[in-house]
Amino acid sequence: MSASPFGAPLFAARIKAAPEDFVVEEIATEPATGQGEHLQLWIEKRGHATTDIVQRLCRWANVAPVAIGYAGLKDKQAVTRQRFTVHLPKRVSPPLDTLEAEGLRVVAHDWHARKLPRGGLAGNAFTITLRELRGPGGDVPDDALRAAIEVRLQSIADRGVPNRFGVQRFGRFGDNVGQARRMFAGAKVGRETRSMLLSAARSELFNRVLDTRVADGSWERAIDGEVFRLDGRKSVFGPEPLTPELEARVAAFDLHPTGPLWGRGALRTTGSANALESTVAADEAALCKGLEEAGLSQERRALRVRAEGLAWTWPADDALELRFRLPPGCYATAVLAGLCGETGEGAGDALPDGD
Repeated sequence: MSASPFGAPLFAARIKAAPEDFVVEEIATEPATGQGEHLQLWIEKRGHATTDIVQRLCRWANVAPVAIGYAGLKDKQAVTRQRFTVHLPKRVSPPLDTLEAEGLRVVAHDWHARKLPRGGLAGNAFTITLRELRGPGGDVPDDALRAAIEVRLQSIADRGVPNRFGVQRFGRFGDNVGQARRMFAGAKVGRETRSMLLSAARSELFNRVLDTRVADGSWERAIDGEVFRLDGRKSVFGPEPLTPELEARVAAFDLHPTGPLWGRGALRTTGSANALESTVAADEAALCKGLEEAGLSQERRALRVRAEGLAWTWPADDALELRFRLPPGCYATAVLAGLCGETGEGAGDALPDGD
């Protein structure tokens, strides 16, 4: 388990005791236009993978998978609401009630001008209920522990959390990075598996850089040679000399320190940031070389993320409900890790190559 900057886990708990304990709703970047050849569907699913819904839509509309658009993958063992588009050039769709099934409901529909692209979302809103909370001694949290948990939650709200890739990136048995090493050594894999393994290798390198900066306390502040990401945008800039103004913008969450999503080309960082990242790269030379030879380019990802609007309630003495929003490509497990450690559950979007 990676170290948390907030200290040891405060409690143990059950996550996803039922799908309704993990609710994710996609935040759209724009409303449907009401015009065009793409039928946009808001679908609520329970116990279905996103890819299962794509296959069902193909059968329902008698179209190929290329006609289906969706912004990101959502959890199977959860209640999730997300958009899909179906390209129907004649603007005629089969009856919507023939699409619905157990655990699948069409919440809303409208016509849209474009196919929904991967990554075409503003983020995700989470409502997560943790049940059967137990303190270090195995007891139901008392007033003192609940107060400590609320102090920790406020710290998470104020500071943000390390923007780690969740364990979902690394496969059900945690072997995706091992498979990536074998692939880079010459093992043959299918196209979809290859994409998954490249993502796992890239995520492993990023997490190692992030873990190093959590250990030295620099995950939430700028260091010499830093490359910055603008909050809420994909734009990055730097490095440039550190100034009080830049440090103040980082403290105000206007800018974030970044880590590498590995690929071809030189690291953009200089100074201390470059030395740290180069050390990780040297320790994992085979992964770096494999990603470079696969044709991926160097990119950057924010080292921290804020749980926007973080709020909580206590539905019972041993249950805690959390509500927050995350940007695309970020994981709810990053928030939970600050409370009760890495759970192995609860991905946000799992985009192919990060955020």
